[in-house]
Amino acid sequence: MALVGDVGVGEPRRADADLDWRSRRWWRWSGLVVVIAVLALVCLLSLAIGARTVPLTSVWGLMWHDNGSDDAFAVHDVRIPRTVLGLLVGAALGLSGALMQALVRNPLADPGLLGVNTGASAAVVVAISAFGVTAPGAYVWFAIAGAGAVSVVVYLLGGSGRPGTPDRLVLAGLAISAALGAFVSAVLILDPQSFDAFRFWAVGSLTGRKIDVVWQIGPFLAVGIAVAMMLGRSLNAMAMGDQVARSLGVHVKRTQVGAAVSIALLCGAATAAAGPIVFVGLAVPHLARLMTGPDQRWVLLYALFIAPVLLIGADVIGRIVARPGELEVGIVTAVLGAPVLIALTRRRRIAMP
Repeated sequence: MALVGDVGVGEPRRADADLDWRSRRWWRWSGLVVVIAVLALVCLLSLAIGARTVPLTSVWGLMWHDNGSDDAFAVHDVRIPRTVLGLLVGAALGLSGALMQALVRNPLADPGLLGVNTGASAAVVVAISAFGVTAPGAYVWFAIAGAGAVSVVVYLLGGSGRPGTPDRLVLAGLAISAALGAFVSAVLILDPQSFDAFRFWAVGSLTGRKIDVVWQIGPFLAVGIAVAMMLGRSLNAMAMGDQVARSLGVHVKRTQVGAAVSIALLCGAATAAAGPIVFVGLAVPHLARLMTGPDQRWVLLYALFIAPVLLIGADVIGRIVARPGELEVGIVTAVLGAPVLIALTRRRRIAMP
């Protein structure tokens, strides 16, 4: 009778747990579909809104048929490259922010925390000042090299002969950022011509980029995204501590190196194409965790689509508030992101990655 009683009590519990798992999974997939639908709407708005407004009813037809009109020129030559770039840069910033917060286990981390963005900026300054590079597409190699070099240096300094910890990595990143920031300022003060070229890039913008830039950064982003999406399960284990992760069969150092490589590729390519854009990498992982919970596999997947919604949406807002001119997307994300950062720091409990 005891065995029968145990089965009778256990079965409903297993059924409830299975039902709860299926419910969470259904809500996560449903939420992802909604996010993708919102992203599609934002992309249509990006194609329609600007100094010259194109009716939404005409956008779809003009995308597939260039009739030579001014509306077609605006859609094909200006807004499609801008929107595609927003998709790629947004996805890169969102994923790199989620990876960064999971890697250092700090909910206020973003790609700038470990000096990655500063490394990319310093490399671009060198490209402009020493080599006379002026085209955004030509910045790609320099920015990725700078981001990768800083990632390696931060990892080595954060370890200092011992296994790197999140605190040491953050301190090393802040030190490198301060040093490189001083270097950038010194070069720009001593070379006014470099400052003129750098300031238009440094504000963070999706305008003025041709479709060639998309093809140049695409391979780097594809590799970075692929590596990031493979790390979700390992990052879940590392959230419980490195020792626990090792006991579960996770190769901690390999995961850390993979995340660092992915962050360098994503941040370097995105920064080269659009300049340093702040707060996207900070805010998006929090929004993703609100919708999915702490499972990094879902957080990374959601970040891949939420970040372009935020970035392209900010770009559209910048076109509306300053018509017939526009505000650069880097300015809009900074204005929108500052209250988010204040709200996060004032919360008594911040969701840990």
